[in-house]
Amino acid sequence: MNYTYKVGCSIENLKGVRDFIRTSLKNHSVADLQISEIVLAIDEMCSNLMIHAHHCNPDDLFELHIEIDKNSPVVFEIVDDGTVFDINQFHEPAIDNIVHQKRKGGLGIRLVKSIMDKIEYQNRSGRNVCRLIKAVHYQ
Repeated sequence: MNYTYKVGCSIENLKGVRDFIRTSLKNHSVADLQISEIVLAIDEMCSNLMIHAHHCNPDDLFELHIEIDKNSPVVFEIVDDGTVFDINQFHEPAIDNIVHQKRKGGLGIRLVKSIMDKIEYQNRSGRNVCRLIKAVHYQ
């Protein structure tokens, strides 16, 4: 089953993104704890995209695709035309350095990498595609 959600790059739209993910996964009886973790990770990726690649311009649109097949991991695709930031190339600072320096930032990427099983970047027909893959447990 495939789901698609198109949204403008305004952070006010993040609630709709979270609701879309939650509803799509609940329709397939994904475990509640995993839904919460996935919502957190995708919310982080979408907010970073909105803020850093699109400067919160509500006229810039991106798409979130969810592909659910009970025999395969769930695939989330964030598709847009903004600047690519590959979190696989980012070396997050040590957690004690973040605390010691009282830094803001750097924790979201660590969180996404710890929740998702795999993160890939592709260019498809001139558009950026961030694929986040997660094996889930069904109730």
